[in-house]
Amino acid sequence: MSLLNTGLLSLSLDNQTRVVDVKSAYFLDILPEKDFDQLTYLATNICKSPMAMITVTDTKNIFLKSQHGMDNLIVSTDVFEFCNATIQSDKDIFIINDVSHFPAFETNSFVKKNKIVFYAGIKIFNPEGKILGTLCVFDKKSRTLSKRQNNGLYSLAYQISRLFKVRKFNRKMLDVQEELQERNEELKNFAGVVSHDMKMPLANMILTSDILKSKYGDVLDDQGKQYLDYLKQSALTLSDYISGILEHYESDKTASARKEVFDTQDLFEDVIDLLNINSNCDINVPNNIEMNANRIALQQILINLLTNSLKYNDKEYTQINVECEDLGEFYQFKIADNGPGIHQNDMKRIFELFATTSNHDRFGRKGNGIGLSTVKKLVKKLDGDIHVSSVLGEGTTFEFTIAK
Repeated sequence: MSLLNTGLLSLSLDNQTRVVDVKSAYFLDILPEKDFDQLTYLATNICKSPMAMITVTDTKNIFLKSQHGMDNLIVSTDVFEFCNATIQSDKDIFIINDVSHFPAFETNSFVKKNKIVFYAGIKIFNPEGKILGTLCVFDKKSRTLSKRQNNGLYSLAYQISRLFKVRKFNRKMLDVQEELQERNEELKNFAGVVSHDMKMPLANMILTSDILKSKYGDVLDDQGKQYLDYLKQSALTLSDYISGILEHYESDKTASARKEVFDTQDLFEDVIDLLNINSNCDINVPNNIEMNANRIALQQILINLLTNSLKYNDKEYTQINVECEDLGEFYQFKIADNGPGIHQNDMKRIFELFATTSNHDRFGRKGNGIGLSTVKKLVKKLDGDIHVSSVLGEGTTFEFTIAK
């Protein structure tokens, strides 16, 4: 089986209404593939013929999709006179038992060069009944096809049609994927620009509210001070929201960071330092193990999960237990807290972007639904998985894995 010299040739077809514009089906710009070469190979075996080809046609051109048994085939219009005859024929299978009985083919250069005597061609249809092209077999001697061989050609033509359909669907899905990736990139860039541009004014609002309260606190009544607190709290909430969006859209960069070897003891020391924990909290970290993983992404996951356990804990004393285990191909982490737990209805959607639970944090604020979505995104990027279990009033456990 060999690759062929491909090319487009002009061909005039009288019955143009029966031919589909295959360019819109993405067939003409796809080079020969092994799947199609296997089918031409099967055609030669079924029909006991040395040569076979698959062609695709639009209203003006014919494209040689696959061939078998015709090494160094020179593409010429003469090759496709057979395909033209098959397309315009009203027979299910167009057969020429002996080309010497057809004067129109006597001067055909393809016939002369390859000593073609026998030809059989069958149309390939799309689901709408339009002709996509032909499946053809050739032989150097006069012969006929048996009923079983005819049925074999029908089956192959059907499989080719199905294969074209799959290729068309896959190509469209690739186009959709590329478009979504472009739009997602545009959205990330937009979110980044807007978020960065908003953080400075928000920081100014927070700072200004503190200055006003400090400088003019003596002349403001309680309601005025309360308004300043509302202003500051709203700015802080929006700032956290913007930081969460930036973190979510930058998680792809975080997940693509290089892997490195590190100790979990050093990792948890750094994480706990960043959490700004008060004295009414106890975090039990696991025994030290050496890891080879994306430390930056893992640290971000742990910070988000531990921050949630701290913010939403309703107990007087916060208790968090962290476990880490080497499972061979994966590292497994468990983070269990003694918080209020998560309602069963909320657990079904807590990893969705912007999905929030019915719980408020210890300061009475409702979450923005970004942190856990970012965690799941990072875990998936690290070829792992994450699950949650919870008992109302007793606590919540997050369990996740990352690949080595």
